[in-house]
Amino acid sequence: MFIPIHDANTLKHIRAQYVTIALILTNVAVWAFTALTPEMIGELAALGLGFIPAVASDQAYLDPELVLVPTGLTYVTYAFIHLDFWHLASNMVFLWVFGDNVEDALGHVRFLVFYLLCAAAGAMLHAVIAPASEGPLIGASGAISGVVAAYFILHPRVRLWVLVLFRIPLPFPAFIPLTLWLLQQFAMLALDLDGMVSWGAHVGGILAGAILILFMRRKGMPLFDRQIVIPKAVETRATVPVVGPRQP
Repeated sequence: MFIPIHDANTLKHIRAQYVTIALILTNVAVWAFTALTPEMIGELAALGLGFIPAVASDQAYLDPELVLVPTGLTYVTYAFIHLDFWHLASNMVFLWVFGDNVEDALGHVRFLVFYLLCAAAGAMLHAVIAPASEGPLIGASGAISGVVAAYFILHPRVRLWVLVLFRIPLPFPAFIPLTLWLLQQFAMLALDLDGMVSWGAHVGGILAGAILILFMRRKGMPLFDRQIVIPKAVETRATVPVVGPRQP
């Protein structure tokens, strides 16, 4: 539907989005390793690190030679395996645009915990919807969906530049494209149960992100941009608000 390009939303509490960058680099490194090695390695990584509902519920068993981590860890390891470059790129673009401000609202450590919990929630809902599936779930979409949901709750009024129809750059208040994106995930969950995309993982991440941000955000961090928070370094130099109504 759209690709996010840039948001006019500066960091307020952290110097840089170290965890967001580390997550992107880790995903890229894992993809590069699987892409540059024989195809069999990628398949083994998907089976050994991907989340398989039937295995998680003991309805099926993975060959011991394919087991890379305990089954419980696959609730999060699956989020670091991607099918191809475009699968990786689409997820990492969303993480780059939205992850920094969510990390800013949570702090570095809590953001990492938040990200992994959203990934796990995505796997859990996927398992509820397809408990007997023996195909591995892979990709960061569940975790990214949680990040998008948190951003929507924190900063719906921020100006967001997006590529509409993958070619036309346009600015919108963030709530417009994000509302459409969130509704699409729920609609596709209802309409495309047998598709190649796990919309259940997306929705699981969304629900987790929307709930967790309410409790994990920094103390006093406003929701829905009800209050514009200006960094102290900017506040001491500014004579008018950076964002907000013109002063009389």
